[in-house]
Amino acid sequence: MKVYNSDKIRNIALLGHGGSGKTMLAEAMIHATGATNRLGRVEDGTTVADWDEEEIKRSQSINTSLIPCEWKGNKINVLDTPGYPDFVGEVIGALRVVEAAIVVIDAVSGVEVGTELAWQQLERTQRPRFIFINKMDRDNASFERALNSVREAFDGNFVPLLLPIGGESSFQGVASVIDGKAYLGNEAKPSDLPDDIVDAWEEANLMLVEAAAESDDDLLMKYLDGETLSAAEIADGLKTAILQGSVVPVFCGAATREIGVRTLMDMILNLVPSPAESGPYPAIVDGEEAEIEGVADGPVAALVFKTIADPFVGRISLFRVYSGTIQSDARLYNVTKRSDERMGGTFTMRGKEHDPVAAVVAGDIGAAAKLNVTITGDTLVEKGTNIILPAPQFPNPLYAVAISPATQADSAKIGGALNRLAEEDPTLKWYNEPSIRQMILSGMGDVHMTIAVNRLQNKFGVNVNTTVPKVPYRETVSRTASASYRHKKQTGGAGQFGEVHLRVEPGEEGTGLTYTWEVFGGAISQSFRPSIEKGIRQVMANGVIAGYPVVDVLVAVYDGKEHPVDSKDIAFQIAGREAFKKAFMDAGPVFLEPIYKVEVTVPENYMGDILGDLNTRRARVQGMDTVRGKSIITAEVPYAELLRYANDLRSMTQGRGIYSIELLRYETVPKHLAQGIIDDAKREKEE
Repeated sequence: MKVYNSDKIRNIALLGHGGSGKTMLAEAMIHATGATNRLGRVEDGTTVADWDEEEIKRSQSINTSLIPCEWKGNKINVLDTPGYPDFVGEVIGALRVVEAAIVVIDAVSGVEVGTELAWQQLERTQRPRFIFINKMDRDNASFERALNSVREAFDGNFVPLLLPIGGESSFQGVASVIDGKAYLGNEAKPSDLPDDIVDAWEEANLMLVEAAAESDDDLLMKYLDGETLSAAEIADGLKTAILQGSVVPVFCGAATREIGVRTLMDMILNLVPSPAESGPYPAIVDGEEAEIEGVADGPVAALVFKTIADPFVGRISLFRVYSGTIQSDARLYNVTKRSDERMGGTFTMRGKEHDPVAAVVAGDIGAAAKLNVTITGDTLVEKGTNIILPAPQFPNPLYAVAISPATQADSAKIGGALNRLAEEDPTLKWYNEPSIRQMILSGMGDVHMTIAVNRLQNKFGVNVNTTVPKVPYRETVSRTASASYRHKKQTGGAGQFGEVHLRVEPGEEGTGLTYTWEVFGGAISQSFRPSIEKGIRQVMANGVIAGYPVVDVLVAVYDGKEHPVDSKDIAFQIAGREAFKKAFMDAGPVFLEPIYKVEVTVPENYMGDILGDLNTRRARVQGMDTVRGKSIITAEVPYAELLRYANDLRSMTQGRGIYSIELLRYETVPKHLAQGIIDDAKREKEE
């Protein structure tokens, strides 16, 4: 593929509900350029974008795919994102590196759950956006109904730039509101508008002119004075309004029949800002907030926004160059990891195909294979340059499963495979939780977890078993108690003797163990002080009442006895351990449970149901707010009540509810629940 200058590049993301036709739109765009011989289909797994085995099996996108389209001397980098909410990380990564997004909407269904979630991400990033009403050739398709659903759901001035010609099975083309021409079939040549849409065109054209005029004071005065705005003035005003976010253009078409696609691509070139028009870009330069110019001859600065773990090629890093030009085989520096990197050959990806490029200029998106340490969110620069680009901000995982290797062979491979999975998807996290002796894999939902487990098997040959994770409780004390223990053992030879008197008190939160020595007069030698502590720490690691770690205790050793011959390290370890257990049981032992801050966002009509459900989960509601028809509830909820909340919230709100979680602290478990935790621990031990 040839190298394009920054002003000839456009970067866009396709967003929307699953099944709205994003992948088919990308497929139609790449086919229109002549890069593919035939139009693929999602159903039979032949599209360029959906190449992953899981995507083909499920007939849905689960990864962001890069589809570069060379069109009329320009390059449009299309990022086709998944519509299912479990894969929101893919959407976040894509939006970080594009200048604009196209929200694809089904002409029959209108705004759906995935549309709302995509719009929320656009609101966070403040990206210019466009609407493409797809599937205009389907039965019951309605441009007006779909557009009305957009206007009801979202704030904004939605201005149609393409109008449908015909509808449902008789849908045959689109009419451009900008130039007043009809584009039928493959849109090779424009023709005059059909008589039956002239009135609709005039109404839309008036809306367009008004929107363009309102973007600029001089244009507005000219328009109000009754003067006619030129085509160039309308185009400039419209582009300004789009960048300001005051206008959202609306297109239409049928991707599977390639109607409206070429006209859409022409409008992308005219209305989406190029990288050359979009700078400067925020960055951290030499440790301070700054901006960098997005120019090809500037210092190199590139952000890795996606990592693909390929079992054959190795790690593939997709990056957007924000400044400078990266040559093939360049030697760069990962400023995030403080490590040198050699790019090897640079290429662009078209689905799974690799297309070599000699260089990747500022504003373009490229890829490199087998970088040593670079992962998603890292910045690559020339050595000696200290520029860090803001990384995409991914949400905390919401849903977890406990995993265990199915066989001994899987056990040897599981760590490396999980690391590669987590590199590929930053919303996936895994860790060993010693307090519950489980390996935890967490992500955004049950489908996310299912696909992650399938990938472990299919990509890396690792089979695992999954269960619901246990809650990582902690044990501590609520009052002060003292105890003593004498360890005495005689076995014919040298014996063992140690006696320890100690006191247990509640400690400061987050301190673990505070160990103090109050022995005076030499009752126990200082040399046995660490032995006693070692015994105490052994108990703390394994728990006293239900096997959970002990935290936040102060232990004071204040007396004891030793024997001049039989006292030794092991004797005082055992005496310290047993004395601690006795004192702990007398000091009002309690469980601590993790408490999370939860922020739930739902449509207003679900507010009562959500509040009622939170009350059953022992939640403490901290606040409620309403923003643009959405209710936002902030609450503190025990983690034990959140293990499957992702599924429950989705069911209660028909998929329209979203939430985020953040660990706050540990709190005492209510007494009426503590016995159940002890009983579960006993049952598990017996099994």
